Amino acid sequence: MMRRRMRFGQQFDTALGMTARGGLVAVVVRTILYAVIVLVFAGPLLMLLVGAFGRIADPTGLSLVPHHLTLDNFEAAHRRFVFHYLLNSFVVVGFGLALQVAVSVFAAYALARKRFRGAALVLLLILATMMLPEEIIIIPLSVVLADLPVVHLNLIGHYAGMILPVGAWGFSIFVMTEFMREVPVELEEAARIDGAGELRTFAQIILPMCRPAVGVIGVFGFTMIWDQYLLPLIVATDPTQYTLPIALRTLRSDEEVGLGVLLAAALLSLLPSVLMFLGFQRQFMRGLTSGAVKG
Repeated sequence: MMRRRMRFGQQFDTALGMTARGGLVAVVVRTILYAVIVLVFAGPLLMLLVGAFGRIADPTGLSLVPHHLTLDNFEAAHRRFVFHYLLNSFVVVGFGLALQVAVSVFAAYALARKRFRGAALVLLLILATMMLPEEIIIIPLSVVLADLPVVHLNLIGHYAGMILPVGAWGFSIFVMTEFMREVPVELEEAARIDGAGELRTFAQIILPMCRPAVGVIGVFGFTMIWDQYLLPLIVATDPTQYTLPIALRTLRSDEEVGLGVLLAAALLSLLPSVLMFLGFQRQFMRGLTSGAVKG
């Protein structure tokens, strides 16, 4: 670890045009740049944390130093049903992410390991869905959700209306497809020679080798579903069905809500994504580095 840090410092000095002879100058410049980078990226987060747990008398006087730490903002957020909105978000992201990972894994297996006519066209159509902004498809999507084809169900006003549309995401399918294509075919053939069926080969050979890719689509999928705003907005017909992003917009437009309460709700909205990344950090980094090496 120490060697890695020293190597990084030398590369940083070289990028700045400073040689080892710079000595003290290089250390000072590097320290200043590190401090500026930390302040730019971590400053707003620290200010959010301090504001959520502090009393803000002046909205324009936010500080990086905590004063008068209190939980009053979270108590006020509880009275504003923020924790109920947080639970709604967990319900949507829990079922939506499970469905999305399952769809992505099976769709990728079909596209990567099976040969059929039109496979390239199917993948192209999946990628085309990534090119469309959410604002373009939101109106047709609301029409479809109001009268689901074939079964003719109205999903407006139900949690299923927020979950089913995020069950398939072109990015997740594309990542899993490209990763599965790199799994050696010899392993699959050896498993079939040993008597393993297709489902067992998929579950015990291919899927475990794609665990880093599952971590990648899990982190990105969680963030995508968690940050959904327009979809819950058109589906929810009652304020009790709102998710946290909609609640944040409602709190912001409420003049009776203080800035501290808004920052507390924003912190609650931020924490799940951070914890999700930390929990799957190893698989996430392995998935990114594996894709870089293979690409």
